[in-house]
Amino acid sequence: MKKSLKGSVVGRLARAGLGLAGAAALGLGVAASAGAAASEPALALLVSAREAANARLWGKVEQIVPALQADLLGSYPEYWLLRPQLQARQGPFPATDVARFLEDHRGTYLEQRVRGEAILAAMRRGEAQWVLRLAEGLEVRNGHTECAILLARQLTGGRVSAAQAQTVFTPGEACWALYDTLYGQQILGQPLIARQMRDAVDVDAKATALRLGAYFLDDAQEKALAAAWDDPMPWLRRLEGQRLDPARLELVVAALARLARKDMLPGHRYFLERWAAKLPTADAAWVQAHFALLAALRQNDVAHAWYRQTEAATISDYSAEWRVRSGLRQPEVDWAWVLRAIELMPDTLRAEPAWRYWRARGLAATGQPRVAQAEFSTLATRFDYYGLLAGEELGISVTVPPSAPAPSEAELGEVRQIPGLQRALALFALDWRSEAVPEWNYALRGMTDRQLLAAAEIAREAGLYDRVVNTSERTREQHDFRQRFIAPFAGQVTAKAREVGVDPAWVYGLIRQESRFVTSARSGVGATGLMQLMPATARWVARRIGMEGFHPSRINDFDVNTTLGTSYLQIVLQDLDGSQLLASAGYNAGPRRPLNWRATYQAPVEGAIFAETIPFTETRDYVQKVLANATVYTALFTGEPQSLKARLGVVAPVQARGTETP
Repeated sequence: MKKSLKGSVVGRLARAGLGLAGAAALGLGVAASAGAAASEPALALLVSAREAANARLWGKVEQIVPALQADLLGSYPEYWLLRPQLQARQGPFPATDVARFLEDHRGTYLEQRVRGEAILAAMRRGEAQWVLRLAEGLEVRNGHTECAILLARQLTGGRVSAAQAQTVFTPGEACWALYDTLYGQQILGQPLIARQMRDAVDVDAKATALRLGAYFLDDAQEKALAAAWDDPMPWLRRLEGQRLDPARLELVVAALARLARKDMLPGHRYFLERWAAKLPTADAAWVQAHFALLAALRQNDVAHAWYRQTEAATISDYSAEWRVRSGLRQPEVDWAWVLRAIELMPDTLRAEPAWRYWRARGLAATGQPRVAQAEFSTLATRFDYYGLLAGEELGISVTVPPSAPAPSEAELGEVRQIPGLQRALALFALDWRSEAVPEWNYALRGMTDRQLLAAAEIAREAGLYDRVVNTSERTREQHDFRQRFIAPFAGQVTAKAREVGVDPAWVYGLIRQESRFVTSARSGVGATGLMQLMPATARWVARRIGMEGFHPSRINDFDVNTTLGTSYLQIVLQDLDGSQLLASAGYNAGPRRPLNWRATYQAPVEGAIFAETIPFTETRDYVQKVLANATVYTALFTGEPQSLKARLGVVAPVQARGTETP
């Protein structure tokens, strides 16, 4: 078993261009010169250490650590041994062990990982000074570590503002501890917490909303909020005659918002009749905006009229985006309102590519072509969905930019010597993707375009197609679209697509978004393989096309996955009148949903507006990226200029109908 494992890893390293000498350098127990005897493979020890760590056999891990200290991957058993000390809820902070690990592995991904985990461990133990010391070298940050650092700063005499805390807030232990302190010190007050609770209500984040409400609601009111989340009307009736102090006001506002989700149109009438005049103007406007948000998400055109009454309301970023989309959905786009709604957005939101693009469209539609063209010109330098659309507004078709010169052997050799990439390649060879991907990404930090192109080429040689794409996408001035839009598997995907009658470029665009060409990819909801098929869908398609010998265990098999995936795509495409836009949405969200969304329009709508107003954030992002990918792949395959707008097409309203597809 050890021999076959070693051989498999060495083979993968060879494909990465490291060969036997590289394997020896990585401590895999393979001699650099052919025929030399190999001692007990370090690889086997590494695998044993991981198995022991997973079984919590810390004594065994501790025995293995000294034998692997000189190995390129030797830091991993040391980390596995340190991790339970960092995760422990009690006991002293392991300051000595942490300091030693950070010193021994300075400049590595694991140094950053341990530094971040140690910050959270020190915070739990009240070691504020250690948090601040560890933060000095922290490069890889997230909301949890930022909250811990702010908390330590506040506890050691520093000044932390409410705005700083709310900017980094991420639901979790560290941020709640920070909020507890700042609320207790009256730096965070009820008005700010209440506004944040409303933002959570907007996105249906129950746990976060209830936790925020606990700061200013009494025990009875907390229970009322929890009950009103699912059944708001009894609580609203009970509160109708009560005096609305600040806490009761927030309870009423939240309950009205939940009524919008439960029974939107009758709920809105009840709000207008019983509460609108009783609430302060700003609070009534927020409730009105929340009803508008729910109407927009349900693609009911009453949303636009409701949103137009909320110009002065303070609303969440999420609701502000849907305020714009409600204007785009009109039979005749309300461009003046689209512009006004974008101007009402916070600066950071308004600067996002989506709203820059739609603002430019609005400027062009309202007689300001020069300003619009300047914005389109800036956006068109991007190679993403909105960049391609902006280019077309300037009359620029989608083409493939000239490729940068291929990396030289010297450039490849230089990048192959980067220890972080060597560690990542060895981890990929072991199929330890959860460790390999962050190692690879950390190693890319600070690379030049030439180094990124070389790293992408090394990933291609190793068959790590997702790393090819993600690495090549990072270049700033020099580009290679045959890396960035790699089309692997020697034409087999194209053959499968043509066999069932779907556009190969579209299939490649979908796979690039679904799995990044990782055949073993598995989503959080259980979709698997290149084309991310759900088991039930795979069974249905297998029966539909008469696939013999199908078993769910074969879903990840290349031929099975691509046969079922392309067949399902063709079925969905036919069911949705040949529209790649609708079929892409159906592939992601289920074919019934685009049928229902389409039926809500009153007149034909351009595909870009239909895509922008898809009510599921994940599906909207997915559709935009798949169709942008497909457009670029077609330009690559044909060498001819392409149009993303033509691929998006026009969506005509059609009565919703049944479909057999799952």
